[in-house]
Amino acid sequence: MFGKLGTSELVLILGIALVIFGPGKLPELGKSLGKSLSEFKKFSKDVKEDISIDLDEKETK
Repeated sequence: MFGKLGTSELVLILGIALVIFGPGKLPELGKSLGKSLSEFKKFSKDVKEDISIDLDEKETK
């Protein structure tokens, strides 16, 4: 899921984020990151659908 990042690397990254942003800001940051990822996935799905529709239209012509 995270490529070649292991558990220890993820713990280190989360620890650094906790020190930088603090415990109060971290959940808010995670929520905004989750929203951004879901919007990106939706956008990429829409683009794939548009491309497949265009290709289907070109094949029928």
